[in-house]
Amino acid sequence: MEPLQRYIAEEIAYDHVDGLLGRREALRRLGLLGLSAPAAVALLAACSDDSGSGSGSTTGSVAASGTSGAAPTSAPPGSAGAVPAEPVTFAGPEGRTLHGAWAAAKQPRGGVLVIHENTGLTDHIRSVTGRFAGIGYSALAVDLLSEEGGTTSFTDPAAATAALGKIPQDRFVADLRAGVAELGKRVPGKKLGATGFCFGGGLVWLLLAHGTPELAAATPFYGPFPDGGDLSQAKAAVLAVYGALDARVGATRPAAVAALEKAGLPHDVFVADGADHAFFNDTGARYNPAGAAEAWHRVGDWYGKYLG
Repeated sequence: MEPLQRYIAEEIAYDHVDGLLGRREALRRLGLLGLSAPAAVALLAACSDDSGSGSGSTTGSVAASGTSGAAPTSAPPGSAGAVPAEPVTFAGPEGRTLHGAWAAAKQPRGGVLVIHENTGLTDHIRSVTGRFAGIGYSALAVDLLSEEGGTTSFTDPAAATAALGKIPQDRFVADLRAGVAELGKRVPGKKLGATGFCFGGGLVWLLLAHGTPELAAATPFYGPFPDGGDLSQAKAAVLAVYGALDARVGATRPAAVAALEKAGLPHDVFVADGADHAFFNDTGARYNPAGAAEAWHRVGDWYGKYLG
């Protein structure tokens, strides 16, 4: 099992541990990923035994008041002035056609590639794409299930996740690089950045580990850093975003920081205090409004500094 496939399986297991998925549903989803029943049961047990929460603070942390999972009391950050994203297709690797969502800023300061979570190109990701356009960064989200017919072709969200879990990492990198190239064509002469969430945050790190010198900046949200990741060929200034309660992904943070320092890349780390994994997703159970608002503010400032 490739690292990102293992990560998806663990996401399902920890959702069960946190009470977001019943045992039967968790086992069904792990089965869709290809795990045998004994392997799935063992994974649930292992994650239950290893379910301690993260703790501690980091320079740049902010108290994220409010209860994760509570109904939002205000509009998600960046919603005011957001530009509606529209469906697009563009050329991918090996003659394949890629699908995506595109939102054009009126006067683009730069471009941002948006990389979705393990549920595919959802309305939430389309919304985030439009929010970037609303603050001056034309944005493109690539549907990494394009070859499978696109995210909307899956009536069962768990099946979309399972399909992502069976795609080789090299294909993700190739498709995202095609997205970077397409973004560059749509905002000629502008600097480019990449933002991804959860699974997509891990893909931001993977893109940087593969070089991708076209990226001048990146802001991975709670993405697992790849084992042995080497960022020496990257050119991006990186703002890494984490939730303080997200012990699993937080455990990879020291390796990410060490790789950034070794590569000599400009970087900063923001840890939202009191926030868990996926705290930026306003459609999810772990949404934390204060942490999301502060993260959005910092991402905007980061792109303002390194993209224009």
